[in-house]
Amino acid sequence: MISRRTFFGSAAAAVALPSLARAQFQLDPKFAPQYVRVRADLVPGQIVVLQKSRFLYFIEEPGRALRYGISVGRTGLEFSGTGVVQAKKEWPTWRPTDAMIEREPQTYGRFKGNDYVQPGGPGNPLGARAMYLFQNGVNTYAAIHGTDNLASIGKAASNGCFRMANAHVTDLYPRISIGTTVTVL
Repeated sequence: MISRRTFFGSAAAAVALPSLARAQFQLDPKFAPQYVRVRADLVPGQIVVLQKSRFLYFIEEPGRALRYGISVGRTGLEFSGTGVVQAKKEWPTWRPTDAMIEREPQTYGRFKGNDYVQPGGPGNPLGARAMYLFQNGVNTYAAIHGTDNLASIGKAASNGCFRMANAHVTDLYPRISIGTTVTVL
């Protein structure tokens, strides 16, 4: 028979394991920020996202960009086209869209039928920083944001947003101004 101490010890370990695994995950070095050469006709200050390769490029000067590894939207949830950063937040609050709640009630059911908004901070799905994309002045509900789930970087894992490691989005954030153009290819 299992003792009470063993039961509670095992339960505590099971709860801690997912966050411990995230903390121990090592990001593939190819997804670390690095300077790369790009086409010289790209405008400094803009962002270009290549979804298939899972990279975001911040164009610093003609022919040179800072490249970051990202996670992109799952099949059918990809953002495409051009957007403009019209809002930025440090440690943003978060609430799933109604479509997310409908699509994944097992994940987001606790948000159904209420106005609960998850406070910003560690563990929030938007991570340390978020830059919100608009088209024609309308919020697309897509964002470039942080995550502590490093295992998702390099994958199609989001609900349409572009996830970056928290350290990387914190690096990118001050480089981005309201009005920055984001082109997603």
